[in-house]
Amino acid sequence: MKSRREFIKMSALAGTAIAGASVATSSLAGLPEPVIQTSSETISPNKLKETSEYNPVVTLNGWTLPYRMNGNFKEFHLVAEPVVRELAPGMNANLWGYNGQSPGPTIEVVEGDNVRIFLTNKLPEHTSIHWHGQRLPNGMDGVAGLNQLAVSPGKTFVYEFKAKRPGTFMYHPHADEMTQMAMGMMGFWVTHPKKEHPWISKVDRDYCILLNAFDIVPGSETPKIMTMLDFNLWAWNSRIFPGISPLIARKNDRVRVRIGNLTMTNHPIHVHGIEFEVTGTDGGPTRPESRWKEVTSDIAVGQMRQIEFIADEEGDWAMHCHKSHHSMNAMGHNVPTMIGVDHRGVSEKIKKLVPDYMVMGERGMADMTEMTMPLPDNTIPMMTGDGPYGSVEMGGMFSILKVRADQAPGDYTDPGWFKNPIGKQAYEYKGELPKMSKINGTGNPLMSSKPKIKTTQFTAVKPNYRKS
Repeated sequence: MKSRREFIKMSALAGTAIAGASVATSSLAGLPEPVIQTSSETISPNKLKETSEYNPVVTLNGWTLPYRMNGNFKEFHLVAEPVVRELAPGMNANLWGYNGQSPGPTIEVVEGDNVRIFLTNKLPEHTSIHWHGQRLPNGMDGVAGLNQLAVSPGKTFVYEFKAKRPGTFMYHPHADEMTQMAMGMMGFWVTHPKKEHPWISKVDRDYCILLNAFDIVPGSETPKIMTMLDFNLWAWNSRIFPGISPLIARKNDRVRVRIGNLTMTNHPIHVHGIEFEVTGTDGGPTRPESRWKEVTSDIAVGQMRQIEFIADEEGDWAMHCHKSHHSMNAMGHNVPTMIGVDHRGVSEKIKKLVPDYMVMGERGMADMTEMTMPLPDNTIPMMTGDGPYGSVEMGGMFSILKVRADQAPGDYTDPGWFKNPIGKQAYEYKGELPKMSKINGTGNPLMSSKPKIKTTQFTAVKPNYRKS
């Protein structure tokens, strides 16, 4: 297995060697300085003079790319390169991304801005960038071979266009897309309205979540790029629970969450404790009279859904994909169901050959959270995450919406666990209980046994058969 250092060295060899000659120090004077960020922490927005006209977004476990003004253009510099991303504490992945991370940094502009993006390629193969959902000149759409020449390793290309309409968009390669997106190359783009818009509300908190997925064999670090559907790690912004930051809100804040899907399947995103409205799609804001209350929104492949709600109920509220196997980690496919199977006889025999053998799954999979068997290196448990009352037994696409009355406006600090008021929490019944016919002991059959089938012998004779 290659180390992370070897991976980056080998992956960047072609790009770095050529980049040194192609983008020399003298020419870098004409480029915005590339800003690199490798931390997996959520970077809170900074209110600057330029952002006073809008409320900056917060990208969970991510950041917003700085820009420089050059005449009437906002200039950004994206660097496509191999990166090492911490998916969660205890697990790293060798990915491709932009400016030190996967996904790349969020780009924020204002409607009507003239935008110029420099793309420097430090990958071992050519690439391009497609500005998913944007209205722009055909030659800037980023489909390699159709709209432009591919960006070869070491080269820098320039994209220029006007941000014509407000909304939430995505960016990703349109060259060897299967490989490059499977390796984590993608990012968010937000265009804020220039002036008050009748269909766009002002919000107190504005979050970005990009849905992506990987197939990483336990013990390894690099995704399998040929996987079509059987991914084993489902991520938000290339993070898996318990590594995903919580969404923080002050009680009665109006909260917007922009969710883009660049996986290979749909995701029904469910939020506990509130009702929301879908206020925007890839096509822009929705008309207010077209909205209705929901608690789950299904987001198809390549789509974006923008939801908004009033955080009027204090607590720690789960937010997750409602496909149950998408809120788990390091899954194994084609594992037989063992519920109700009596392991007692066979397990003792197996232990003579495999001393560390452990019975799994005969009462369900919750026991997995309590097992102490060793995991492969660079792997985290399938069901994990410690809450105030024990294991949360989740993973993958799962986070927590934390609403507090005493959270300061604009404060994104994690307030810790919510303390439920007396009388407002489920509790154990202490009265007399009916006798249980079944117990949870090891090997207890959960299904009624079938009666033995009586065996009968008979002889079949063909028609018109004559014995010689």
